[in-house]
Amino acid sequence: MSPNTIRNVAIVAHVDHGKTTLVDALFRFAGTFRSGQHVQERVLDSNAQERERGITILAKNTAIEYHGQRINIVDTPGHADFGGQVERTLSMADAVLLLVDAYEGPMPQTRFVLSKAFEHGLPALVMINKVDRPDARPEDVLNEIFDLFVDLGATDEQLDFPVVYGSGRDAWAVNDSHETSDNLQALMDMLMDKLPIPETDPDGPVLFQAATLDRDDYLGRIAVGRVHRGKLRAGERLAVAHPDRRKPVTVTLKNLFRYEGLKRVPCETVMAGDVAVVTGIEDIGIGDTLCHPEHIEPLPAIAIDEPTISMIFRINNSPMAGTEGQFVTSRHIVSRLERAATRDVALLIRSTDSADSFEVCGRGVMHLSVLIEEMRREGYEFSVGKPHVILKDVDGQICEPYERAAVEVPADSAGRIIEYLGRRRGEMLDMTHIGAFAKVEFKIPARGLIGARTALLTLSQGEAVLSHVFDCWGPDGGVIPRRTSGVLISDRNGPVVAYALDGLQDRGKFFIAPGDTVYEGMIVGENGKDADLELNVCRAKKLTNMRASGRDDNAKIAPPIRMSLEEMLEYVEDDEVVEITPKSLRLRKIELDPNVRKREKRKAAGV
Repeated sequence: MSPNTIRNVAIVAHVDHGKTTLVDALFRFAGTFRSGQHVQERVLDSNAQERERGITILAKNTAIEYHGQRINIVDTPGHADFGGQVERTLSMADAVLLLVDAYEGPMPQTRFVLSKAFEHGLPALVMINKVDRPDARPEDVLNEIFDLFVDLGATDEQLDFPVVYGSGRDAWAVNDSHETSDNLQALMDMLMDKLPIPETDPDGPVLFQAATLDRDDYLGRIAVGRVHRGKLRAGERLAVAHPDRRKPVTVTLKNLFRYEGLKRVPCETVMAGDVAVVTGIEDIGIGDTLCHPEHIEPLPAIAIDEPTISMIFRINNSPMAGTEGQFVTSRHIVSRLERAATRDVALLIRSTDSADSFEVCGRGVMHLSVLIEEMRREGYEFSVGKPHVILKDVDGQICEPYERAAVEVPADSAGRIIEYLGRRRGEMLDMTHIGAFAKVEFKIPARGLIGARTALLTLSQGEAVLSHVFDCWGPDGGVIPRRTSGVLISDRNGPVVAYALDGLQDRGKFFIAPGDTVYEGMIVGENGKDADLELNVCRAKKLTNMRASGRDDNAKIAPPIRMSLEEMLEYVEDDEVVEITPKSLRLRKIELDPNVRKREKRKAAGV
C-alpha cells in the first residue's frame, strides 16, 4: 500500500452530536462488518462508563477499506474535560470531519475541538447531522458554522469547506438539505475527494510519534501513533527520542500492528502516512519519537493545555475503612494514579505535605470523576475532597481559569438562569432564541460552575443543558456564593432506624434510608438552616407494655436523596470529603470528632 491510498481523518463534534453513531454507519456502508454479523450500537464505545454515560471518553482508532483506499478514523471525545485526548490524536490526522447537530448548531465544545484542529493547520469537512429532526434548521446552522470559522481565524482555504447533510443514525447523506437518500455515498465521496493525501517521504529514515498509550497483560505497553516518514518494520532496532531527553534509548520493535476495522492486525511493515500500533517498548511515552539509531530526530512534543481543577485524594480513615475495598493503602492509590497519568497526559499528580494524600489535577470535575469511578470499580477505596480551581501567575498577576458556558433552557426559565449565573460572576455574552428554547452564552469563572449543574436543573424543572469549555485565564472574579444550607451529621455509629428518621424529618432532607449503617461524623442529610446539626438517627423506640389506643404509629418517611458521584463532588465543602468504596458513596466531615470540629471553628474565627 502506497501513501497515495491512505487518508487520515479525525471526527470532532460536541457531545451527543452523533460521532460514534456515524462511525457505525460508515462501517456498514464500507462493508467492514460481514453480512448478518451482530454488532452492538456505538461499537467504538467499548468502555463501560462510555456506554452508561452515552459519551466518548477515550479517543479510538479504527480503519475502513473502500475501493482500494484506506481511511484511518479517529473518534475523539466531544466533552471539553477530555480535551487532552483530542490534542494528542489530532497529530495522527490530516483533516477533521466536523459534525454539527442540525438543531443545536455549534456549541462551546464544538468551538474547542475545532480551534485545536485549526491550531494544527488541518482543513475541516462539515456534516450537518440529524437533519431529519422535525425542528432541524440546517441553513441557519450552516451560517453559524461559517461565522464560527471566521471567529476562530480560519484561513481562506479552511473557509472554503465542503458540506453534506444527513443522519448518522439512519445512515444517509446528501449534498443538498432538500434532498433525500438511503445511503452514505455523498459523505464517502466527500471524504475520498476532499481528504488530503499524507505528505510524507516513504524512503527516508523512519519517524514514528506515539500519540496514545495503552497496556496489555501479554504485550506490555502499547503505543498508537503515526508513521511520519519511512517504513516501520517489526524486529528492527530503533531509538526512542524525546525533545527533553539528552540521551536516546535503543530498543527492539517486537510486535507491529495496524488497524483493520475494529481489530489490530499483526503486520511486518507500516508505510509512512499510516497509523501503526507498536508493543513491548516500556521506555516509550506520549509524544516520544521512534527513529533510526543513526538519524536521531525527535519530533516536537505534543502540546497539552494546562489542568484547571485539582482535588485531594486521601486514604480512607473512616470507621468503615477497609470493609468494602480491596486496595486501600497509599501505596496502592498512588501507583494507580501514576498509571492513569501515564495514559492521560492531561492528568497531573502532585505530592502533598502528608504521605497519605495526593493532589490530582485535571480538566474538570467530569474528567476526575471518570477516574474516580474507574478506580472504585477496580476495587480501590479512598476519599476525595472538594474540587478547587488552579491559580496561575500571568505577568505578575494571580489569575484564575474562566470558562465559556452555554445553557440551553426553555425560554420562560431563561431569566432565572441568567440571574443565578450572574450571582456566580457570569457575564452574559449572547442570547439566541431557537423555537421554544433559548441558548444563553456566558463567560464565567470556572469555580462559578462547580455545583451549578444541579442548581440549573432545579431552576428549569430539569430541562437545562449546560456545556462549557476553557476560555482564558483572568483576574479574580470576586466572591461566589457557597452552599447556603448546613448539613445533618450523625452523632454516633450504628444502623439507621425508621423511628428516628420519622421524628427528625422536620430538620431537613436525608441522604440515608432505614437499615443503612452510619458513623459519627458522617453526613446523613441537608439541614433546613445554614448551620450544621448533629443528631441521632439510630434511636430506636423504647419497648414498654403500653400500647396506643388505636394502633402503633406507622412511620411515613420521605424517600432519601441519592446523589451521583459528580453531584457529591460538587456538593461538599472544604471541611468535607466524599468517601469512595466499590460498594458505597458517602459524605463525611474530614474531622469526625464534633468537639475537635468546634475547636477548629472557634480557632478559625479567632475566638
